[in-house]
Amino acid sequence: MSAGSPTTTTWSPSSEPRGSPDGRPVLQGRIGPLAGDRAARRTGRGGGGDDKLAVLRSILAREEEGGYRDRAVIGGLDRFLSMQAELLGSRLGEIEPYSPLTADQRRRWASDLVARLEAAGVPGEPASRPARQRAQSSARAPARPKGPPGSIERLRIAGGIAQYLPRLERLGIETIDDALRHFPHRHSDFSQISAISQLMHGAEHTVVARVKEASEVRRGGRGTSTEAVLVDDTGSVRVTWFGRGYLARSLRPGAEIVVSGTVRTFKGRHMFESPEYEVITGQEELIHTGRLVPVYPTTEGLPQRAIRRIVRAALKAGLGRVAETLPADVREREGLMGLAEAISQLHYPDDAARKKAAQRRLAFDEMLMLVLAVRSRRIRWQAEAGRAPALPRGGGRGLTDAFLSSLPFELTGAQRRVMVEVGRDLARPQPMVRLLQGDVGSGKTVVALVALLLAVDAGRRGALMAPTEILAEQHFATVCRLLASGPGRIEPDGAVARIEVGERGSVSVALLTGGARRSVRDRVTRAIAGGEIDIAVGTHALIQESVSIPDLAVGVVDEQHRFGVMQRAALGETDERPHILAMSATPIPRSLSLTVFGDLDVSVLDEIPPGRKPVRTRLVANEQRQEAYDFVRGQVERGRQAFMVFPLVEGSEAVQARAATEEHERLSKEVFPELRLGLLHGRMGTRDKESVLERFAAGELDVLVSTSVIEVGIDFPNATVMVIDGADRFGLAQLHQFRGRVGRGEHQSYCLLLTDSGRPGAEERLRVMEKVSDGFALAEEDLRIRGPGDYLGTRQSGLPDLKVASIFDTVTAAMARREADRLLESDPGLRSPEHAALGRRLGEVLGASVGAGG
Repeated sequence: MSAGSPTTTTWSPSSEPRGSPDGRPVLQGRIGPLAGDRAARRTGRGGGGDDKLAVLRSILAREEEGGYRDRAVIGGLDRFLSMQAELLGSRLGEIEPYSPLTADQRRRWASDLVARLEAAGVPGEPASRPARQRAQSSARAPARPKGPPGSIERLRIAGGIAQYLPRLERLGIETIDDALRHFPHRHSDFSQISAISQLMHGAEHTVVARVKEASEVRRGGRGTSTEAVLVDDTGSVRVTWFGRGYLARSLRPGAEIVVSGTVRTFKGRHMFESPEYEVITGQEELIHTGRLVPVYPTTEGLPQRAIRRIVRAALKAGLGRVAETLPADVREREGLMGLAEAISQLHYPDDAARKKAAQRRLAFDEMLMLVLAVRSRRIRWQAEAGRAPALPRGGGRGLTDAFLSSLPFELTGAQRRVMVEVGRDLARPQPMVRLLQGDVGSGKTVVALVALLLAVDAGRRGALMAPTEILAEQHFATVCRLLASGPGRIEPDGAVARIEVGERGSVSVALLTGGARRSVRDRVTRAIAGGEIDIAVGTHALIQESVSIPDLAVGVVDEQHRFGVMQRAALGETDERPHILAMSATPIPRSLSLTVFGDLDVSVLDEIPPGRKPVRTRLVANEQRQEAYDFVRGQVERGRQAFMVFPLVEGSEAVQARAATEEHERLSKEVFPELRLGLLHGRMGTRDKESVLERFAAGELDVLVSTSVIEVGIDFPNATVMVIDGADRFGLAQLHQFRGRVGRGEHQSYCLLLTDSGRPGAEERLRVMEKVSDGFALAEEDLRIRGPGDYLGTRQSGLPDLKVASIFDTVTAAMARREADRLLESDPGLRSPEHAALGRRLGEVLGASVGAGG
């Protein structure tokens, strides 16, 4: 035989182990040729298939005692398996070869096979020694049902479920219900059966054929493969399963088999390479071939064939216990399939039409749960909130009108419209729950300040909370600057400012952050509690138990903090609750604002103040990096300043991206030695961050190297260049926020997107930034690319995931909103008998007590 040529072993019914003239395996040690007879006598069975399975059980026990050295039977365990391939394949399923495995792998292999024998009803022989007792006890353990009712551990599949439990847990599958709702992300269409004579190169085909021959082939040191020839009435085709030589033992000549896959051509003959397959036994319907075959999200070590078997077992065990959640009138009105049928059909559809109907039903369920979650949250908030102070425009000292008349710029039409909407809400005795969203530079702070001044005009207090200290500090400075923009003066006193607003009197503003000095925090906290502060600006420090804001009438929550944070905290356990205005500098797509933010009234600032020049954006390849540096240097020479943003604070082996600290040092020494560079990131202390920002504002720094800490709230009109290094590491909406840090002055501004990524689609995504300057259009594109879960972090916000539904499916979303409104109007708590199941399901999804299911 020439070097490199394959060695082939063909399994045939006549093969028998060496030294066994009667066809029985010869066991080493204490078991001899009559082991099968003894096993038969013990089990009360004859010498048929069960007899041979009992012999196999004895062999496995000897292997355990001998340390898994493959010496329990003469000729090795694989030879015994080959002799009984047809029986074992039909009773136990596929069995991988034993001899190539390590001792630890053989132990797991044997434990798995013992579990299969247990499931087939084959008992172990009586143990006469402690070692045997331990072997049988540990071997049988995986087959016993474990875990509470409904646990995934209770499923019975060939080979046992235990080996897959850690991998299933990684997928979030811990119960049978989790498996039922682990839906495929697509299906392979193997439903059309072709004759072998109809096969075409490059096309997907499914054929039903007979096995003519099957061989295990070894090629070099790359393990073994199975080569088979299949025939039907029209011809023959060769099939190869790479790395799966053990299949040859179960593919007996004459066996009927279904294979599905892509047809290849080799030396003018058609062939299949590692196709999906199933041997037709007549006992079960096909799940891997010959139909629409599910392709599931999976994880390493959990092949598609295994997860299909697991889901199929879950359907058999749990589908009958699936309770219908939708009332009959909703299903009839919307023409929806039953829930149990939809779950079954989405996994293993009868045809494309049934699959589509199943998707429609389950997508509706998910969207309905999402809408019910946000709608019921609003109902609960309004029911718990009680009354709010009415704040009519034009009352009190007239501070609001004085402030608006003192502004040195004209309000946009959008700002005037939104102020009317906010003012209408504040004039009512019910708490306002409104989301104010707008693009970068659209003037949200002015609108928020009007709401806060309406509270001050009425003799009450206002609070503005931001997610970061830098943003809180920027808001404090902006509020003071806007209030003092007309006649009047500002008298700063550390973290407290008292500002004269025209001739209408003064407004006191305070800044409270967790990073401030203890003496400053204590003094500001006392001033707020004593009623000396009209508007408190700060971070989450405002909602600590130690902070009391008397007569709070309006709370403004900016950026990452969604509505509900302030009122759930200790913001006045009184008969009145504050009005809440949530602001978002990241434009939210309409498809999301109608669904995910359905608990809020939404106001949109969709105009940019006149005179602002669009920021020119350019994608810069890695080889053009020096050109970008030269451009920054040229802008600084003209008296401008620049930002350079990086995705990391420090370098990381796990993430291949440039980091701010290392790049600050490199840029200072090698690229811009003649310029003044500053460094800013979130790990710095408050004083250090304040110092850097003050130096940049004073023009003492030319370039500010930073992380995403400057994403919002930074306002330096002299900065005209934003360089984002590693731009592919950020979403489009975040890139747009960075771009919004420049273009705030009279000079033309620029945004340079640097990337050295070779990831597919990265350049195409960033090119969108060059063409689109509208934040809402970018938000829609970002949502399409990243999906609603990544875009909003719905898992963190307590909202259900969407596994089947698409946030872009406006038809289903509108249908869900319509039905949700009907349900909540007739039964706000979902407590009536016909809505009880829906209420329970909503409670399960939200992890809370909702409706009758509580």
